[in-house]
Amino acid sequence: MASTVLEATRAAHEDLERLERLTVRELQREPANPRDRLFQSHRVRHMLDLVVSTSGKLVEIYEDKDNARKDEINTYLTAPTQSGLFSKYYERLKEIREYHRRNPSARFVSTTDDYEELLKEEPVIEFTGEETFGRYLDLHELYNEFINSKFGTPMEYSAYVGCFSQTDKISHNHKATRQYREYLEHILEYLTSFLYLTEPLQDTDKIFLKLESEFEERWANGEIPGWGNKGAEKESEIDLDYYSTVEELVELGLEKLKQVILKTLVLPIFVTFFPFILNLLTVDYVLHLTPLEQLDRKHFAKVPHTKDGSNTASSGNIFKDDMKKEIALMEVKMKRLCELLDEAFVRTKENAEKKLTLTYEEMEAEREEEEVQADTESDDEEQQIYNPLKLPMGWDGKPIPYWLYKLHGLGQEFKCEICGNHSCWGQRAYERHFKEWRHQHGMRCLGIPNTKNFNEITSIDEAKALWEKIQARQGVNKWWPDLEEEYEDQEGNIYNKKTYTDLQRQCLI
Repeated sequence: MASTVLEATRAAHEDLERLERLTVRELQREPANPRDRLFQSHRVRHMLDLVVSTSGKLVEIYEDKDNARKDEINTYLTAPTQSGLFSKYYERLKEIREYHRRNPSARFVSTTDDYEELLKEEPVIEFTGEETFGRYLDLHELYNEFINSKFGTPMEYSAYVGCFSQTDKISHNHKATRQYREYLEHILEYLTSFLYLTEPLQDTDKIFLKLESEFEERWANGEIPGWGNKGAEKESEIDLDYYSTVEELVELGLEKLKQVILKTLVLPIFVTFFPFILNLLTVDYVLHLTPLEQLDRKHFAKVPHTKDGSNTASSGNIFKDDMKKEIALMEVKMKRLCELLDEAFVRTKENAEKKLTLTYEEMEAEREEEEVQADTESDDEEQQIYNPLKLPMGWDGKPIPYWLYKLHGLGQEFKCEICGNHSCWGQRAYERHFKEWRHQHGMRCLGIPNTKNFNEITSIDEAKALWEKIQARQGVNKWWPDLEEEYEDQEGNIYNKKTYTDLQRQCLI
Protein backbone atom coordinates (compact mmCIF):
# COMPACT_ATOMS: atom_id res chain seq x y z
CA MET A 1 0.00 0.00 0.00
CA ALA A 2 1.88 3.06 -1.25
CA SER A 3 -0.45 5.67 0.31
CA THR A 4 2.39 8.06 1.20
CA VAL A 5 5.28 9.55 -0.72
CA LEU A 6 7.86 7.77 1.41
CA GLU A 7 6.14 4.42 0.94
CA ALA A 8 5.99 5.01 -2.82
CA THR A 9 9.73 5.81 -2.79
CA ARG A 10 10.54 2.61 -0.89
CA ALA A 11 8.37 0.51 -3.23
CA ALA A 12 10.02 2.04 -6.31
CA HIS A 13 13.51 1.22 -5.00
CA GLU A 14 12.38 -2.32 -4.27
CA ASP A 15 11.02 -2.70 -7.81
CA LEU A 16 14.30 -1.44 -9.26
CA GLU A 17 16.35 -3.98 -7.32
CA ARG A 18 14.01 -6.80 -8.27
CA LEU A 19 14.09 -5.85 -11.98
CA GLU A 20 17.88 -5.70 -11.94
CA ARG A 21 18.13 -9.19 -10.42
CA LEU A 22 15.66 -10.63 -12.93
CA THR A 23 17.49 -8.99 -15.84
CA VAL A 24 20.82 -10.48 -14.75
CA ARG A 25 19.23 -13.89 -14.26
CA GLU A 26 17.67 -13.79 -17.72
CA LEU A 27 20.94 -12.79 -19.40
CA GLN A 28 22.81 -15.61 -17.64
CA ARG A 29 20.50 -18.16 -19.28
CA GLU A 30 21.86 -19.53 -22.56
CA PRO A 31 19.15 -19.46 -25.29
CA ALA A 32 18.49 -22.70 -27.16
CA ASN A 33 18.13 -21.19 -30.66
CA PRO A 34 17.98 -17.82 -32.46
CA ARG A 35 14.24 -17.53 -31.87
CA ASP A 36 14.66 -18.02 -28.13
CA ARG A 37 17.51 -15.47 -28.19
CA LEU A 38 15.21 -12.94 -29.83
CA PHE A 39 12.51 -13.52 -27.20
CA GLN A 40 15.14 -13.16 -24.48
CA SER A 41 16.30 -9.82 -25.90
CA HIS A 42 12.73 -8.49 -26.01
CA ARG A 43 12.07 -9.58 -22.42
CA VAL A 44 15.25 -7.85 -21.27
CA ARG A 45 14.31 -4.73 -23.24
CA HIS A 46 10.88 -4.68 -21.61
CA MET A 47 12.44 -4.92 -18.13
CA LEU A 48 14.92 -2.16 -18.99
CA ASP A 49 12.02 0.06 -20.08
CA LEU A 50 10.38 -0.61 -16.70
CA VAL A 51 13.64 0.34 -14.98
CA VAL A 52 13.78 3.62 -16.92
CA SER A 53 10.14 4.51 -16.19
CA THR A 54 10.48 3.64 -12.48
CA SER A 55 13.69 5.67 -12.24
CA GLY A 56 11.90 8.61 -13.82
CA LYS A 57 9.22 8.45 -11.13
CA LEU A 58 11.92 8.38 -8.44
CA VAL A 59 13.60 11.44 -9.93
CA GLU A 60 10.30 13.33 -9.81
CA ILE A 61 9.81 12.32 -6.16
CA TYR A 62 13.31 13.44 -5.15
CA GLU A 63 13.00 16.73 -7.04
CA ASP A 64 9.94 17.38 -4.84
CA LYS A 65 8.56 20.30 -6.85
CA ASP A 66 5.32 20.37 -4.83
CA ASN A 67 7.16 19.94 -1.46
CA ALA A 68 5.00 16.87 -0.70
CA ARG A 69 8.00 14.77 0.38
CA LYS A 70 9.38 17.55 2.55
CA ASP A 71 6.01 18.10 4.25
CA GLU A 72 5.60 14.37 4.89
CA ILE A 73 9.07 14.14 6.47
CA ASN A 74 8.33 17.13 8.67
CA THR A 75 4.96 15.66 9.63
CA TYR A 76 5.83 12.04 10.39
CA LEU A 77 9.58 11.84 10.97
CA THR A 78 10.34 14.92 13.05
CA ALA A 79 8.97 15.88 16.45
CA PRO A 80 10.14 18.39 19.05
CA THR A 81 9.49 16.09 22.02
CA GLN A 82 9.05 12.38 22.70
CA SER A 83 5.37 12.86 23.53
CA GLY A 84 4.83 14.61 20.19
CA LEU A 85 6.53 11.71 18.40
CA PHE A 86 4.19 9.15 19.98
CA SER A 87 1.15 11.26 19.24
CA LYS A 88 2.06 11.37 15.55
CA TYR A 89 2.69 7.63 15.58
CA TYR A 90 -0.77 6.88 16.97
CA GLU A 91 -2.38 9.31 14.54
CA ARG A 92 -0.74 7.46 11.68
CA LEU A 93 -1.77 4.07 13.13
CA LYS A 94 -5.33 5.31 13.38
CA GLU A 95 -5.31 6.32 9.70
CA ILE A 96 -4.07 2.86 8.68
CA ARG A 97 -6.71 1.07 10.72
CA GLU A 98 -9.42 3.35 9.34
CA TYR A 99 -8.24 2.58 5.79
CA HIS A 100 -8.41 -1.19 6.34
CA ARG A 101 -11.79 -0.89 8.03
CA ARG A 102 -13.18 0.83 4.93
CA ASN A 103 -11.33 -1.59 2.61
CA PRO A 104 -11.38 -5.02 4.26
CA SER A 105 -10.18 -6.79 1.09
CA ALA A 106 -7.01 -4.67 0.82
CA ARG A 107 -3.86 -6.69 1.44
CA PHE A 108 -0.19 -6.20 0.67
CA VAL A 109 0.34 -7.45 -2.86
CA SER A 110 3.89 -8.26 -3.88
CA THR A 111 4.95 -7.47 -7.42
CA THR A 112 7.46 -10.33 -7.41
CA ASP A 113 5.02 -12.71 -9.06
CA ASP A 114 4.19 -10.13 -11.72
CA TYR A 115 7.84 -9.69 -12.64
CA GLU A 116 8.40 -13.44 -12.62
CA GLU A 117 5.68 -13.74 -15.24
CA LEU A 118 7.71 -11.47 -17.52
CA LEU A 119 10.31 -14.22 -17.80
CA LYS A 120 7.73 -16.88 -18.66
CA GLU A 121 5.53 -15.14 -21.20
CA GLU A 122 6.43 -15.02 -24.89
CA PRO A 123 6.72 -11.49 -26.30
CA VAL A 124 4.47 -10.56 -29.20
CA ILE A 125 6.70 -9.75 -32.19
CA GLU A 126 5.00 -8.93 -35.47
CA PHE A 127 6.94 -9.89 -38.61
CA THR A 128 5.66 -10.14 -42.16
CA GLY A 129 5.73 -13.44 -44.03
CA GLU A 130 8.60 -12.23 -46.20
CA GLU A 131 10.72 -11.36 -43.17
CA THR A 132 10.58 -14.98 -41.85
CA PHE A 133 10.80 -14.00 -38.20
CA GLY A 134 13.53 -11.40 -38.73
CA ARG A 135 15.76 -13.45 -41.00
CA TYR A 136 15.11 -11.39 -44.14
CA LEU A 137 14.12 -7.81 -44.93
CA ASP A 138 10.84 -7.04 -46.64
CA LEU A 139 11.78 -4.23 -49.07
CA HIS A 140 9.06 -4.78 -51.67
CA GLU A 141 7.12 -1.59 -50.87
CA LEU A 142 10.31 0.49 -50.98
CA TYR A 143 11.30 -1.31 -54.19
CA ASN A 144 7.99 -0.40 -55.88
CA GLU A 145 8.34 3.18 -54.68
CA PHE A 146 11.88 3.36 -56.08
CA ILE A 147 11.24 1.98 -59.57
CA ASN A 148 8.09 4.13 -59.99
CA SER A 149 9.81 7.39 -58.99
CA LYS A 150 11.65 9.98 -61.06
CA PHE A 151 14.99 9.16 -59.45
CA GLY A 152 14.62 5.37 -59.74
CA THR A 153 15.64 3.01 -62.53
CA PRO A 154 14.01 -0.29 -63.56
CA MET A 155 15.84 -3.28 -62.06
CA GLU A 156 15.25 -6.65 -60.44
CA TYR A 157 14.41 -6.90 -56.73
CA SER A 158 17.67 -8.75 -55.98
CA ALA A 159 19.69 -6.00 -57.70
CA TYR A 160 17.79 -3.35 -55.73
CA VAL A 161 18.68 -5.07 -52.44
CA GLY A 162 22.34 -5.16 -53.48
CA CYS A 163 22.50 -1.40 -54.26
CA PHE A 164 19.99 -0.31 -51.61
CA SER A 165 22.31 2.10 -49.79
CA GLN A 166 24.07 3.45 -52.90
CA THR A 167 22.54 6.92 -53.15
CA ASP A 168 25.57 8.49 -54.86
CA LYS A 169 24.25 7.50 -58.29
CA ILE A 170 21.14 9.71 -57.86
CA SER A 171 21.60 13.22 -59.24
CA HIS A 172 21.17 16.33 -57.09
CA ASN A 173 18.26 17.46 -59.24
CA HIS A 174 16.28 14.42 -58.09
CA LYS A 175 17.51 14.61 -54.49
CA ALA A 176 16.01 18.10 -54.13
CA THR A 177 12.47 16.77 -54.67
CA ARG A 178 9.80 16.08 -52.11
CA GLN A 179 9.38 12.57 -53.51
CA TYR A 180 12.99 11.63 -52.70
CA ARG A 181 12.68 13.05 -49.21
CA GLU A 182 9.54 11.00 -48.53
CA TYR A 183 11.33 7.92 -49.89
CA LEU A 184 14.16 8.44 -47.37
CA GLU A 185 11.65 8.92 -44.56
CA HIS A 186 9.99 5.60 -45.42
CA ILE A 187 13.38 3.87 -45.48
CA LEU A 188 14.38 5.24 -42.06
CA GLU A 189 11.01 4.32 -40.59
CA TYR A 190 11.19 0.72 -41.83
CA LEU A 191 14.86 0.08 -41.01
CA THR A 192 14.49 1.56 -37.51
CA SER A 193 11.45 -0.60 -36.75
CA PHE A 194 13.15 -3.72 -38.17
CA LEU A 195 16.29 -3.06 -36.11
CA TYR A 196 14.16 -2.71 -32.98
CA LEU A 197 12.34 -5.99 -33.71
CA THR A 198 15.50 -7.99 -34.45
CA GLU A 199 17.94 -6.28 -32.04
CA PRO A 200 15.86 -4.65 -29.29
CA LEU A 201 18.89 -3.99 -27.07
CA GLN A 202 20.39 -1.60 -29.64
CA ASP A 203 20.02 2.03 -28.52
CA THR A 204 19.12 3.72 -31.82
CA ASP A 205 18.59 7.11 -30.16
CA LYS A 206 22.15 7.08 -28.83
CA ILE A 207 23.50 5.96 -32.22
CA PHE A 208 21.65 8.75 -34.05
CA LEU A 209 22.69 11.36 -31.45
CA LYS A 210 26.37 10.52 -31.93
CA LEU A 211 25.88 10.40 -35.69
CA GLU A 212 24.28 13.85 -35.75
CA SER A 213 27.11 15.41 -33.72
CA GLU A 214 29.71 13.95 -36.11
CA PHE A 215 27.59 15.00 -39.10
CA GLU A 216 27.51 18.67 -38.01
CA GLU A 217 31.30 18.83 -37.92
CA ARG A 218 31.74 17.01 -41.22
CA TRP A 219 29.07 19.14 -42.91
CA ALA A 220 30.78 22.33 -41.77
CA ASN A 221 34.07 21.07 -43.26
CA GLY A 222 32.42 19.86 -46.48
CA GLU A 223 33.44 16.24 -45.88
CA ILE A 224 30.08 14.54 -46.60
CA PRO A 225 30.50 12.36 -49.73
CA GLY A 226 28.39 13.73 -52.55
CA TRP A 227 27.39 16.83 -50.54
CA GLY A 228 30.70 18.68 -50.21
CA ASN A 229 30.29 22.49 -50.12
CA LYS A 230 33.68 23.23 -51.67
CA GLY A 231 32.38 23.78 -55.17
CA ALA A 232 32.56 20.12 -56.16
CA GLU A 233 28.92 19.80 -57.14
CA LYS A 234 26.81 21.94 -59.41
CA GLU A 235 23.85 23.89 -58.05
CA SER A 236 20.75 21.82 -58.62
CA GLU A 237 17.60 23.13 -60.22
CA ILE A 238 14.46 23.95 -58.30
CA ASP A 239 11.60 21.45 -58.33
CA LEU A 240 8.32 23.33 -57.90
CA ASP A 241 6.62 20.14 -56.67
CA TYR A 242 8.56 20.56 -53.44
CA TYR A 243 6.92 23.93 -52.58
CA SER A 244 3.29 24.32 -51.57
CA THR A 245 2.99 27.99 -50.50
CA VAL A 246 4.06 31.37 -51.88
CA GLU A 247 6.09 32.12 -48.74
CA GLU A 248 8.39 29.18 -49.45
CA LEU A 249 9.01 30.48 -52.98
CA VAL A 250 9.74 33.99 -51.69
CA GLU A 251 12.61 32.62 -49.61
CA LEU A 252 14.43 31.56 -52.78
CA GLY A 253 15.18 35.15 -53.78
CA LEU A 254 14.31 37.34 -56.76
CA GLU A 255 16.91 36.15 -59.27
CA LYS A 256 16.27 32.46 -58.67
CA LEU A 257 12.52 32.90 -58.98
CA LYS A 258 12.85 34.72 -62.28
CA GLN A 259 14.76 31.77 -63.72
CA VAL A 260 12.17 29.32 -62.40
CA ILE A 261 9.25 31.31 -63.82
CA LEU A 262 10.77 31.71 -67.27
CA LYS A 263 11.81 28.01 -67.51
CA THR A 264 8.62 26.44 -66.12
CA LEU A 265 5.63 28.42 -67.42
CA VAL A 266 3.19 25.56 -66.83
CA LEU A 267 -0.52 26.46 -66.77
CA PRO A 268 -1.46 25.07 -63.30
CA ILE A 269 1.56 26.69 -61.68
CA PHE A 270 0.96 29.95 -63.58
CA VAL A 271 -2.68 30.08 -62.44
CA THR A 272 -1.83 29.25 -58.81
CA PHE A 273 0.90 31.86 -58.41
CA PHE A 274 -0.41 34.39 -60.99
CA PRO A 275 -0.72 37.41 -58.59
CA PHE A 276 2.70 36.75 -57.11
CA ILE A 277 4.31 36.26 -60.57
CA LEU A 278 2.69 39.43 -61.92
CA ASN A 279 3.93 41.53 -58.99
CA LEU A 280 7.39 40.03 -59.26
CA LEU A 281 7.77 40.74 -62.99
CA THR A 282 6.29 44.24 -62.59
CA VAL A 283 8.71 45.19 -59.83
CA ASP A 284 11.61 43.80 -61.83
CA TYR A 285 10.54 45.81 -64.91
CA VAL A 286 10.18 49.05 -62.89
CA LEU A 287 13.61 48.57 -61.32
CA HIS A 288 15.17 48.29 -64.78
CA LEU A 289 13.54 51.57 -65.96
CA THR A 290 13.89 53.69 -62.83
CA PRO A 291 16.84 53.82 -60.44
CA LEU A 292 16.15 52.58 -56.96
CA GLU A 293 16.96 55.95 -55.34
CA GLN A 294 14.34 57.81 -57.43
CA LEU A 295 11.40 55.57 -56.51
CA ASP A 296 8.77 56.83 -54.05
CA ARG A 297 8.98 55.26 -50.58
CA LYS A 298 5.29 54.25 -50.73
CA HIS A 299 6.13 51.61 -53.35
CA PHE A 300 8.37 49.74 -50.91
CA ALA A 301 6.88 47.01 -48.75
CA LYS A 302 8.24 45.72 -45.48
CA VAL A 303 10.70 42.93 -46.07
CA PRO A 304 10.09 39.91 -43.85
CA HIS A 305 12.92 39.18 -41.46
CA THR A 306 14.20 35.93 -40.11
CA LYS A 307 14.60 35.07 -36.43
CA ASP A 308 18.18 36.37 -36.35
CA GLY A 309 17.11 39.75 -37.77
CA SER A 310 18.36 39.32 -41.34
CA ASN A 311 15.89 39.78 -44.21
CA THR A 312 14.90 36.94 -46.50
CA ALA A 313 16.19 38.75 -49.59
CA SER A 314 19.78 38.50 -48.35
CA SER A 315 19.30 34.88 -47.29
CA GLY A 316 17.46 33.48 -50.29
CA ASN A 317 19.19 30.10 -50.16
CA ILE A 318 18.63 29.47 -46.44
CA PHE A 319 15.68 27.17 -47.05
CA LYS A 320 17.45 25.31 -49.79
CA ASP A 321 20.65 24.84 -47.74
CA ASP A 322 18.62 23.55 -44.82
CA MET A 323 16.80 21.17 -47.15
CA LYS A 324 20.09 19.84 -48.56
CA LYS A 325 21.51 19.40 -45.07
CA GLU A 326 18.41 17.54 -43.88
CA ILE A 327 18.46 15.16 -46.86
CA ALA A 328 22.19 14.55 -46.42
CA LEU A 329 21.64 13.71 -42.73
CA MET A 330 18.88 11.27 -43.64
CA GLU A 331 21.21 9.56 -46.14
CA VAL A 332 23.94 9.24 -43.49
CA LYS A 333 21.44 7.71 -41.04
CA MET A 334 20.23 5.28 -43.70
CA LYS A 335 23.79 4.12 -44.46
CA ARG A 336 24.49 3.65 -40.75
CA LEU A 337 21.38 1.48 -40.36
CA CYS A 338 22.41 -0.53 -43.42
CA GLU A 339 25.79 -1.16 -41.78
CA LEU A 340 24.08 -2.43 -38.62
CA LEU A 341 21.84 -4.72 -40.71
CA ASP A 342 24.55 -5.83 -43.12
CA GLU A 343 24.06 -9.56 -42.43
CA ALA A 344 20.30 -9.27 -42.96
CA PHE A 345 20.89 -7.53 -46.31
CA VAL A 346 23.25 -10.31 -47.44
CA ARG A 347 20.71 -12.99 -46.50
CA THR A 348 17.91 -11.05 -48.22
CA LYS A 349 19.89 -10.73 -51.45
CA GLU A 350 20.77 -14.44 -51.43
CA ASN A 351 17.14 -15.37 -50.77
CA ALA A 352 15.91 -13.11 -53.60
CA GLU A 353 18.40 -14.65 -56.04
CA LYS A 354 17.39 -18.13 -54.87
CA LYS A 355 13.70 -17.42 -55.54
CA LEU A 356 14.52 -16.47 -59.12
CA THR A 357 15.57 -20.09 -59.72
CA LEU A 358 12.50 -21.69 -58.10
CA THR A 359 9.19 -22.52 -59.70
CA TYR A 360 5.84 -21.57 -58.19
CA GLU A 361 5.31 -25.10 -56.86
CA GLU A 362 8.73 -25.15 -55.21
CA MET A 363 8.15 -21.79 -53.54
CA GLU A 364 4.76 -22.95 -52.21
CA ALA A 365 6.31 -26.17 -50.88
CA GLU A 366 9.07 -24.20 -49.17
CA ARG A 367 6.55 -21.81 -47.62
CA GLU A 368 4.45 -24.69 -46.27
CA GLU A 369 7.57 -26.32 -44.85
CA GLU A 370 8.48 -23.10 -43.04
CA GLU A 371 4.97 -22.86 -41.57
CA VAL A 372 5.10 -26.45 -40.31
CA GLN A 373 8.54 -25.83 -38.87
CA ALA A 374 7.30 -22.69 -37.07
CA ASP A 375 4.37 -24.64 -35.56
CA THR A 376 6.55 -27.47 -34.27
CA GLU A 377 9.43 -25.28 -33.15
CA SER A 378 7.91 -24.50 -29.76
CA ASP A 379 7.47 -28.23 -29.03
CA ASP A 380 11.03 -28.98 -30.06
CA GLU A 381 12.38 -26.28 -27.76
CA GLU A 382 10.93 -28.02 -24.74
CA GLN A 383 12.75 -31.26 -25.60
CA GLN A 384 16.46 -31.67 -25.19
CA ILE A 385 18.26 -31.63 -28.55
CA TYR A 386 19.64 -35.07 -29.34
CA ASN A 387 23.09 -34.60 -30.86
CA PRO A 388 25.31 -37.65 -30.16
CA LEU A 389 27.71 -36.85 -33.05
CA LYS A 390 28.18 -33.28 -31.78
CA LEU A 391 27.30 -31.78 -35.14
CA PRO A 392 27.44 -27.97 -35.55
CA MET A 393 24.18 -26.06 -35.05
CA GLY A 394 22.43 -24.48 -38.00
CA TRP A 395 20.68 -21.10 -38.14
CA ASP A 396 17.47 -22.72 -36.83
CA GLY A 397 19.16 -23.98 -33.65
CA LYS A 398 19.19 -27.64 -34.76
CA PRO A 399 22.13 -29.86 -35.76
CA ILE A 400 22.94 -29.73 -39.46
CA PRO A 401 22.42 -32.93 -41.51
CA TYR A 402 25.22 -35.46 -41.34
CA TRP A 403 25.63 -35.53 -45.14
CA LEU A 404 26.22 -31.78 -45.13
CA TYR A 405 28.68 -32.23 -42.29
CA LYS A 406 30.68 -34.76 -44.37
CA LEU A 407 30.32 -32.76 -47.60
CA HIS A 408 32.04 -29.68 -46.15
CA GLY A 409 34.55 -31.76 -44.18
CA LEU A 410 33.60 -30.13 -40.89
CA GLY A 411 35.14 -33.04 -38.97
CA GLN A 412 38.62 -32.09 -40.19
CA GLU A 413 40.54 -29.76 -37.88
CA PHE A 414 43.20 -27.31 -39.04
CA LYS A 415 45.42 -25.49 -36.54
CA CYS A 416 47.30 -22.30 -37.25
CA GLU A 417 50.46 -21.77 -35.23
CA ILE A 418 50.68 -18.15 -36.36
CA CYS A 419 47.31 -17.43 -34.69
CA GLY A 420 48.20 -19.15 -31.42
CA ASN A 421 47.06 -22.67 -32.45
CA HIS A 422 43.60 -21.40 -33.43
CA SER A 423 41.42 -24.26 -34.77
CA CYS A 424 39.48 -24.12 -38.03
CA TRP A 425 36.94 -26.83 -38.85
CA GLY A 426 36.46 -27.63 -42.51
CA GLN A 427 38.32 -26.68 -45.67
CA ARG A 428 36.13 -23.67 -46.35
CA ALA A 429 36.69 -22.13 -42.93
CA TYR A 430 40.42 -22.93 -43.25
CA GLU A 431 40.72 -21.06 -46.57
CA ARG A 432 38.69 -18.13 -45.28
CA HIS A 433 40.88 -17.97 -42.15
CA PHE A 434 43.87 -16.48 -44.02
CA LYS A 435 41.84 -13.35 -44.88
CA GLU A 436 40.45 -12.78 -41.39
CA TRP A 437 41.72 -10.24 -38.89
CA ARG A 438 43.16 -12.88 -36.55
CA HIS A 439 45.64 -14.22 -39.14
CA GLN A 440 46.47 -10.74 -40.41
CA HIS A 441 47.32 -9.68 -36.86
CA GLY A 442 49.58 -12.73 -36.41
CA MET A 443 51.44 -12.02 -39.65
CA ARG A 444 51.81 -8.37 -38.67
CA CYS A 445 53.39 -9.43 -35.37
CA LEU A 446 55.94 -11.51 -37.32
CA GLY A 447 56.74 -8.52 -39.55
CA ILE A 448 55.63 -10.38 -42.68
CA PRO A 449 53.11 -8.98 -45.21
CA ASN A 450 49.98 -11.13 -45.54
CA THR A 451 50.09 -11.72 -49.31
CA LYS A 452 48.88 -14.63 -51.47
CA ASN A 453 52.34 -16.21 -51.26
CA PHE A 454 51.65 -17.12 -47.63
CA ASN A 455 48.24 -18.77 -48.13
CA GLU A 456 47.91 -22.18 -46.41
CA ILE A 457 51.11 -21.62 -44.42
CA THR A 458 50.38 -22.05 -40.72
CA SER A 459 53.86 -22.67 -39.29
CA ILE A 460 55.91 -19.74 -38.03
CA ASP A 461 59.20 -21.29 -39.20
CA GLU A 462 57.84 -21.95 -42.69
CA ALA A 463 56.52 -18.39 -42.96
CA LYS A 464 59.87 -16.91 -41.90
CA ALA A 465 61.81 -19.19 -44.27
CA LEU A 466 59.57 -18.26 -47.20
CA TRP A 467 59.89 -14.55 -46.37
CA GLU A 468 63.70 -14.82 -46.35
CA LYS A 469 63.62 -16.64 -49.68
CA ILE A 470 61.38 -13.96 -51.20
CA GLN A 471 63.68 -11.22 -49.94
CA ALA A 472 66.72 -13.05 -51.37
CA ARG A 473 64.98 -13.52 -54.72
CA GLN A 474 64.14 -9.86 -54.80
CA GLY A 475 67.82 -9.11 -54.23
CA VAL A 476 68.88 -11.40 -57.13
CA ASN A 477 66.35 -9.87 -59.45
CA LYS A 478 67.50 -6.39 -58.57
CA TRP A 479 68.96 -4.43 -61.48
CA TRP A 480 72.74 -4.05 -61.28
CA PRO A 481 74.00 -1.25 -63.56
CA ASP A 482 77.61 -2.57 -63.82
CA LEU A 483 76.43 -5.93 -65.15
CA GLU A 484 73.27 -5.09 -67.06
CA GLU A 485 73.85 -1.61 -68.48
CA GLU A 486 74.87 -2.02 -72.16
CA TYR A 487 77.46 -0.06 -74.16
CA GLU A 488 78.29 -0.23 -77.89
CA ASP A 489 81.68 0.42 -79.53
CA GLN A 490 82.36 1.87 -83.01
CA GLU A 491 82.21 -1.56 -84.62
CA GLY A 492 78.79 -2.29 -83.14
CA ASN A 493 79.91 -4.75 -80.46
CA ILE A 494 77.77 -4.81 -77.29
CA TYR A 495 79.41 -4.88 -73.84
CA ASN A 496 78.15 -4.38 -70.31
CA LYS A 497 79.36 -1.35 -68.38
CA LYS A 498 82.10 -3.17 -66.45
CA THR A 499 83.64 -4.83 -69.52
CA TYR A 500 83.42 -1.64 -71.55
CA THR A 501 85.22 0.45 -68.94
CA ASP A 502 87.95 -2.23 -68.53
CA LEU A 503 88.62 -2.32 -72.28
CA GLN A 504 88.56 1.46 -72.42
CA ARG A 505 91.23 1.69 -69.69
CA GLN A 506 93.44 -0.73 -71.62
CA CYS A 507 93.02 1.42 -74.75
CA LEU A 508 91.60 -1.54 -76.65
CA ILE A 509 88.51 0.41 -77.65
